[in-house]
Amino acid sequence: MDLIRILLSILIPPLGVFLQVGIGLHFWLNIVLTLLGYVPGLIHAIWIILRK
Repeated sequence: MDLIRILLSILIPPLGVFLQVGIGLHFWLNIVLTLLGYVPGLIHAIWIILRK
């Protein structure tokens, strides 16, 4: 299941975080990071998925 989340995170980083933790602090933080730049949002999403 983590592989699917990582693949979705490559396309849309907040989607992978949402599937992992739901709507919460990490989800909103990932949206902000993705808006500031795609790469920080992607790194954060993969970090959240692999950490849990």
